[in-house]
Amino acid sequence: MDNIREEIERRRTFAIVSHPDAGKTTLTEKLLLFGGQIQVAGAVKSNKIKKTATSDWMEIEKQRGISVTTSVMEFDYQGYKINILDTPGHQDFAEDTFRTLTAVDSVIIVVDSAKGVEAQTRKLMAVCRMRSTPVIVYVNKMDREGRDPFDLLDEIESELQIAVRPLSWPIDQGARFKGVYNIYEEKLNLFTPNKQRVTEKIEVDINSTQLDENIGEEQAARLRADLELVDGVYPEFDVNEYLEAKVAPVFFGSALNNFGVQELLDCFVKIAPSPRPVQAVERVVHPEDSKFTGFIFKITANIDPNHRSCVAFCKICSGKFVRNAPYRHIRLGKDMRFSSPTQFMAQRKSTIDEAYPGDIIGLPDTGNFKIGDTLTEGEMLHFKGLPSFSPEMFKYIENADPMKTKQLAKGIDQLMGEGVAQLFVNQHNGRKLIGTVGQLQFEVIQYRLENEYNAKCRWEPVNLFKACWIESDDAAELENFKRRKYQYMAKDIEGRDVFLADSGYVLQMAQNDFKSIRFHFTSEF
Repeated sequence: MDNIREEIERRRTFAIVSHPDAGKTTLTEKLLLFGGQIQVAGAVKSNKIKKTATSDWMEIEKQRGISVTTSVMEFDYQGYKINILDTPGHQDFAEDTFRTLTAVDSVIIVVDSAKGVEAQTRKLMAVCRMRSTPVIVYVNKMDREGRDPFDLLDEIESELQIAVRPLSWPIDQGARFKGVYNIYEEKLNLFTPNKQRVTEKIEVDINSTQLDENIGEEQAARLRADLELVDGVYPEFDVNEYLEAKVAPVFFGSALNNFGVQELLDCFVKIAPSPRPVQAVERVVHPEDSKFTGFIFKITANIDPNHRSCVAFCKICSGKFVRNAPYRHIRLGKDMRFSSPTQFMAQRKSTIDEAYPGDIIGLPDTGNFKIGDTLTEGEMLHFKGLPSFSPEMFKYIENADPMKTKQLAKGIDQLMGEGVAQLFVNQHNGRKLIGTVGQLQFEVIQYRLENEYNAKCRWEPVNLFKACWIESDDAAELENFKRRKYQYMAKDIEGRDVFLADSGYVLQMAQNDFKSIRFHFTSEF
């Protein structure tokens, strides 16, 4: 039992989130560099090095230079076992990111020093607030001209609605960027732009002449004044306030140039939470519980294009997972054994024999799993809080090649199981309707159907405002509603009733006319 407790204590499972282009994938890659998982950092943007970022493995991601699915990577660092989930920043894939946040214990938010807090970051922070997830902020791109650090901190406080406390401080920025002073360790780190190597650290007394020698009198004087102001304005850093999600520590640096990343990592492993208790419908599940429990928060088809296989990502919540042991699949009510569970280092994966709370493991899936499924050693448990949001864009999906009907059906089935988008079947004419949060998802679906399933699809526009799940305790009223709106009624993958409102006005009228019907905008109700 002590062994389990020890393993839990050394686990750190977190997600990196940001607006597109703030440098999230670059930061992930640099963390892997420090974890010794990759030997050379491929500068993602440069064509001179033809290695694309380790964490973006899907063909379309390499072409577009964006992450569209969440990658899971793990490495050991200073005795800690670190699990990183790199999430898509593009808002069209927000749903994947929201779900990922249910599987992590803390979050690192990357902010671009020139652009400040952007819309997508605000949304993600709202999800962290809802779940009281502790966050650390990394202000990136200090080697470019950006905004004044104090103004940025004010903006982070007001936009993300959380108190901040800088744990490192930049010495100027842009072309004049000299480095950062690490407040947490009281060390000076001097900046030499180098994408492959790590910078030198100098222990320096902030009031000594040595500081002037290293960065020049003018900047030394400014740094001393800034640090005095930081101590005056911001309260002393308190780890418990961070763990309670009341304050966010802030670090400055340049991920592309490998700068300020190690400070972030060193501080992170010390203060970030180990796996925390998870709320299930029946009870709170504690990591120390002796029996294994876990839930599926993501399904990915075709990680390896040569094998048409799906992988279900399972977050372990309690106990110890053992290969080949029988575990109960609660929704199907049957026991399953997993002979080749894997852990990931981006595309390289290795089979494991055991895993502990906080770990994310990949289970080969032949169509048994849906997002939100629970696995236990027999106890009836249901983990909650893996919502699908009401989609805002809709198109009919039609077969563009009659010879490939089976391939298309299989492709749609697997991609929808992944939670890429939502499938509704219109009750009136039996046509398949795909609902997404953004336009880019349609392109990704079409691309993947063609490249992974050898099936061609055609989109037909349909003008709808929102899909909402409906339920009622009054069966007669529900029937009456479905009869009156039969052209706009559909079923989702689970066979639940969905009303497809074609305008905000129609939806409002329906809500007014049918008082006993509940309209839901997420699938968790």
